[in-house]
Amino acid sequence: MINKGSDIVVKKIVRNLMLCFLLLSMLVAAAGCSEKSAQKVVIYTNADKEAVEAMQNSLNTAGFEGKYVLQTMGTSELGGKLMAEGDKIEANLVTMSSYFIDSAQKKNNMFADLNFETKALAQYPAYYAPILANTGAIFVNTQVIKEKNLPMPKSVKDLTKDEYKGLVSIPNIMNSSTAWLLVQSIISEYGETEGKVVLNKLIQNCGPHIEKSGSGPIKKVRAGEVAVGFGLRHQAVADKAAGKLIDYIDPVEGNYSLTEAIAVVKKSDAATTKLARDMAKVIITKARPELIKFYPVALYQGETIGDANKPGNPKVFAKPLTVELLEEHQNFFKAAQ
Repeated sequence: MINKGSDIVVKKIVRNLMLCFLLLSMLVAAAGCSEKSAQKVVIYTNADKEAVEAMQNSLNTAGFEGKYVLQTMGTSELGGKLMAEGDKIEANLVTMSSYFIDSAQKKNNMFADLNFETKALAQYPAYYAPILANTGAIFVNTQVIKEKNLPMPKSVKDLTKDEYKGLVSIPNIMNSSTAWLLVQSIISEYGETEGKVVLNKLIQNCGPHIEKSGSGPIKKVRAGEVAVGFGLRHQAVADKAAGKLIDYIDPVEGNYSLTEAIAVVKKSDAATTKLARDMAKVIITKARPELIKFYPVALYQGETIGDANKPGNPKVFAKPLTVELLEEHQNFFKAAQ
């Protein structure tokens, strides 16, 4: 028979065991919560140095310093990873040419909806929002134009005239998306048959001045190596404002634009995906004042730009921009050589 003292001892042992079990359960639950906490967000971007710095400044100011890892790569490299790896890509957050994001989403269904209001001026899919845009135009070295007694061009087709031979620089569409702005304008205005003739004559007039980078032509024009180039409009606007011997022309064929956008990759890690969304919102809302200084195209409500940065002949290509369309236009460029 168990006496009263023994019964008290047993009860104490049971109570202590229950307390130990409760403490162990709490520790396990805490460990589980720790495992589910957000990891560092991996950001892949094809952005230029100025855009990368603007994004980092906005994230760090918002308290995200040390909570992300940012890696830059070329458009072709990053585009290839998006198309090949889908949501298995290491990145949680991507900034990339919007046509690549569209094509990757169509193929891999890899991006999550942003789930917040962006207040963009144009309508975009729910899975991305623009961070910057680039517009194409012709630009000239006014001193070289004068010295060579060249007429001021009004169109891309003007640059195919004999007097411009050896004095024109354009980017190569095989290396630079800026060249796509040129090809879109030629095909839209002249069609593929006549357009191929126009492009062939233009390429002949360029000679060795077909550049791998979108900023290559403006560098050649600044240096006076050529008289005329095609490239990013805002670069020429900035040069002219700074007093350089540069002027810009909005061609008859039109000013076409490409956007860079931000998207969140679908992942099973809900906490990190939420953190990536939070960072995307900060970049869209807080980085834009700095971004628009370097890439002066209004994308969101309330944004304004100076009259000089408003293209005189804005146009949009008739077909949606996709990786497949880019490949078609790359083949068009190669066939015209």
